[in-house]
Amino acid sequence: MEKQIVHDWSAESLEEKARWFQSLSIEERMNLLCEFTDLILSINPNIVEQRPYAQSTSGRVRVVTKT
Repeated sequence: MEKQIVHDWSAESLEEKARWFQSLSIEERMNLLCEFTDLILSINPNIVEQRPYAQSTSGRVRVVTKT
């Protein structure tokens, strides 16, 4: 696979984004997490007090991808 730089949003599939993220070291992943958290808190500092809408599920989760 030849590496290249592409400036087109359509070239960024979920699989390619996942591959890029997996290529990062644990330290780089944690730094990204901290940067995203800081960004979210700078935009909405009250987000910590907001009630989450997520609910746990007792069943299985199936991920379906289009091939």
